[in-house]
Amino acid sequence: MSAVRDGSGVAGAAHGREVVVLLDEAGHSLGTADKATVHGVTTPLHLAFSAYLFAPDGRFLLSQRAAAKLTFPGVWTNSVCGHPGPGEGLEAAARRRARLELGLPGEAIEGLRLVLPDFRYRASMHGVEEHEMCPVLVGWLALGAVVNPDPSEVGAVAFADWTDHVCRVLTDPAAWSPWMVAQVRALADLGPDPRAWPVGDSARLPPAARF
Repeated sequence: MSAVRDGSGVAGAAHGREVVVLLDEAGHSLGTADKATVHGVTTPLHLAFSAYLFAPDGRFLLSQRAAAKLTFPGVWTNSVCGHPGPGEGLEAAARRRARLELGLPGEAIEGLRLVLPDFRYRASMHGVEEHEMCPVLVGWLALGAVVNPDPSEVGAVAFADWTDHVCRVLTDPAAWSPWMVAQVRALADLGPDPRAWPVGDSARLPPAARF
């Protein structure tokens, strides 16, 4: 894994109030809650996404969560995660968060598509829980795209060979975010080449995410 930049010196973005979509066990919306207050010792089930971004040469972009994050601070994880807003599609949410967290404009990500429509997980760290239905997307960085992380969101970024990364995650799962460990296991079942991963069935998405 080769480090790229840590985002130091980059001005933090001004973040407005963000809400998350609360879900029932079938994935239907139960309304919204303020993201700043929803995570605690017990967190209600809500809608999220994870995106896996690859450079044109095939290397996988990892990110380290900022040390100031409420949930899983300082932990290395997949390229970008977030929460779709009410009525916001997964692709739009992924592009929005990639711009905010990684400084990547919309045109810097190509071929973004759904691969794991029904992924969900529940995990805690330092007494704060994540509890999400979290569909997974994959996409590619356009040639010449520059990653410019916001240090309030991302502590560092790195690129890694995908096959090597899968081996590291499966060998030492405690070193990574628990959702990425579970996602990598599921993605490995799709095959070794991310470009050949089949498009996920949108009918398997949580109903609240079907836009």
